[in-house]
Amino acid sequence: MNYGGVIDVFFKLKALVERGVKVHFHCFEYGGRERSERLEALCESTYYYKRDMSFVNFFSKKPFIVTSRTSEDLIQDLLRDDYPIILEGLHSCSVLLDPRMQGRKIFVRTHNVEHDYYQYLAETEKNLRKKLFLKIESRKLRKFESILSKATGILAISNKDYEYFKEFYNNVYLIPAYAGFDKVNVLEGQGDYVLYHGSLDVSENYNAAEFLINEVFKGTGIKLKIAGMNPPHHLVKLIENERNVELIENPEDDVLQNLIRNAHINILVTAQATGLKLKLLNALFNGRYCVVNDKMVEGLDINDLCIVANTADEMKTVVADLMTKPFVEEQVEIRKSMMDAFYNPSRATDKLVELLG
Repeated sequence: MNYGGVIDVFFKLKALVERGVKVHFHCFEYGGRERSERLEALCESTYYYKRDMSFVNFFSKKPFIVTSRTSEDLIQDLLRDDYPIILEGLHSCSVLLDPRMQGRKIFVRTHNVEHDYYQYLAETEKNLRKKLFLKIESRKLRKFESILSKATGILAISNKDYEYFKEFYNNVYLIPAYAGFDKVNVLEGQGDYVLYHGSLDVSENYNAAEFLINEVFKGTGIKLKIAGMNPPHHLVKLIENERNVELIENPEDDVLQNLIRNAHINILVTAQATGLKLKLLNALFNGRYCVVNDKMVEGLDINDLCIVANTADEMKTVVADLMTKPFVEEQVEIRKSMMDAFYNPSRATDKLVELLG
C-alpha cells in the first residue's frame, strides 16, 4: 500500500470489518500490482477484473479512467445480491450508468474534485503527451461528474471537498481519510535530517521536491532525504548533484515509517489544496516537527500541530531554527492530546455504518 487512495480503501474496509460488517470486495487489476493477502483475509469474498486499457477507450466521450473500468462481469457479480455498494472514486462510477443498478443503495467515496486535480496535474506535467491526456481527461471528468446525482450519497474525504459537493448534490457526508493510525507514536529527541515523502511519479510531488532542493536546502548543509515511488529521471539527476540531499527510491512501508519517525522535521508542501492528505496524518501521528505550507492544510483546523511556512525564505528560517531544538516529552504529550480532536476515524466509522445499514 504505497499511495493515499489505496491506504484509505484498506483501512476503511478494515474499520468496517471490525464493526461486524461483511465486505465483498471488487477491484480492477492492472500495472502488475500484486493481490493483497491481507485484504483477502479481511473480506468475505474478493473479485478481480481486468482493466481494459485498449487505445479505443481514449476516444470515448467518457473519461478514460472510467471507460477502462467498465465491466459486464462486475455488473453481473453485483447483481447476485442486494447489498449496499461503495464505489471508490469517480473512476468507478460506470456502475451508476447501468439501468440494472437502479434502486440499489450506492455510495461514492470521492477522493478529490477530480477535474480540478487533473487540470492541476496537466499544468505541472513536463511530458507533453501526458499533459495533453490530463487536459482532455479533466474536461471529460468535469462533464461526467454529474453522474454523482444518481448515487444514494457522496462520501467526501475532506472539508473542502464536502463544501464543493454540497453546492451541487444532495446527501453529501464528510467521512475523513482512513490512514491506519489510532495513536501517536512520536520519538522524543533530535534527528539529523529533514524528510520529504510522496509518490514521486506525480507532478505535484516531484515539483515540490525540486522546489525544496533548489529553493530551500541548496547551500544550507542541512541534510534532506526525499523518499517516494518511481522518481523521474530529471529528479534523480538533480539529487545526484546535491551533496546534502539523499534519494530513497521505492521504499518498503517499514523503511518509510522509520524515515518518518527518525526525521527531525517532516516537511510537506503542495501547490494545490486537495484536502486532508494521508502523508500529513502519517507525519503527525509518527513524526516530530511538521513543517507545511498553507495549501497543505487549507480548510483544516491544525491548531498549532504544524508550523506553517510559505516562501522559501520562511522555510529556510523555520528549518534552521527547529534543527537546533530537540522534540521533548511535553511536545509528545501535547501532540497526543490534540490529535484526537483533529482526527477521529472512529466517529467516521459510526457514520458510515449508519449510512450502510
